[in-house]
Amino acid sequence: LKAFRSYFVAIAFIIAAGVVGIAVFVAGVSSVTSGMPFNRIHTEAGPGAAGLLADEEVELAASPARTWAVIKDFQRWQTWHPAFVSTEITKGGGNAKGTVRVLATKDGAKFNEELLMHDATSRSYQYRIIESPLPISGYVSTIEVKESKLGSRVVWSSNFTVNPGASDEAMKKTIAGVYRAGLDSLK
Repeated sequence: LKAFRSYFVAIAFIIAAGVVGIAVFVAGVSSVTSGMPFNRIHTEAGPGAAGLLADEEVELAASPARTWAVIKDFQRWQTWHPAFVSTEITKGGGNAKGTVRVLATKDGAKFNEELLMHDATSRSYQYRIIESPLPISGYVSTIEVKESKLGSRVVWSSNFTVNPGASDEAMKKTIAGVYRAGLDSLK
């Protein structure tokens, strides 16, 4: 219960502190993974999974091609997202469908994810979480770069289900906070 409370305190800081909150999020993930019964969740749902929606977007004064060049690589998130420090490809390679990565946070929390679709023409890709310290399942996310009047717009969205014992609203805010930190780092 103590770790669960620490986790929700971390969520509140994410919402209030933006990018700085990512460090607190990462600490909260560690609290969750250290003693909660839903440690190392396996998610098996694929595209179109029912559940909650989280989405964030950012407008950038850069062409869609330039923005896509920064975020297109499934194996290089640590180069643009402040919460992540490394990516290890464990299956497949590059941006090929079926590629599996282990994305690590600054404190060592790990997210095992599979690339479901990567389309350079539409500047979008979709991935799912296979295993994670978060109390969610069926997580499927899409990142898209679109043309806008300013230059480009990046839209990051997901569907997922929150596991019993965790708050729907808190998980939506946590995931949206992760998206917001990554998108804000592109500015």
